Amino acid sequence: MKKQAKVFLIPSLLDDTAQQTIPAYVLQALKICEVLFVENERSARRYLKSLDKTINIDQYEWFTIHKSEDEVAGSFREKIKAGKIIGIISEAGCPGVADPGQLLVQVAQEMGAMVSPLVGPSSILLALMASGMNGQQFQFVGYLPIDQAERQRKILELENESKRKNTTQLFIETPYRNNQLLETILKTCKPATRLCVAVEITGPGELIQTKTIVQWKEKIPDLNKKPALFLILAP
Repeated sequence: MKKQAKVFLIPSLLDDTAQQTIPAYVLQALKICEVLFVENERSARRYLKSLDKTINIDQYEWFTIHKSEDEVAGSFREKIKAGKIIGIISEAGCPGVADPGQLLVQVAQEMGAMVSPLVGPSSILLALMASGMNGQQFQFVGYLPIDQAERQRKILELENESKRKNTTQLFIETPYRNNQLLETILKTCKPATRLCVAVEITGPGELIQTKTIVQWKEKIPDLNKKPALFLILAP
């Protein structure tokens, strides 16, 4: 009887120095995996070695998720049919959450494979936990438009929805554009709207602060090239 395939969703580090955020059972799962589907093979190999220097990273079959979605999905189906033990690793945080690994998890569910999510750091949940904002109703909207006018319209839309539904709105930006996004938020949102800026979560420079827009304007932080999340909640 052919064994049923199993897919482990393996969390990775938000900060390279924060190995303590990865539970021991993640390494145990990795050691029984036969195939790894990863967002970035180079950084995934480095991550495995940081967890255990003795691990043989060449024992796995490696597939990169981003190279060709259809081709990778085809390879993933083949491994599911073969009953393999598979690991999915994202670039940072938890696979399937704001992450291309979700497409493979969908395939695994459609094919009836066992899917096992493993506990680890999620920047979205950690920022929400520390923000003091509404954790009962929240929405992660990913990246905002790059065009300035469209971005302002989107921020206003999110602020209005937050007020209407008492919903925390979470979004991110490419680190080198953080300062521009923060400037637009401060110009666009109402003075009493609360903004949480969560920077370098789990890293040595971690800073998670919630203030009103008017309070942030008193001292604007430099977020250039720092991984950050932004959360707003309108009164």
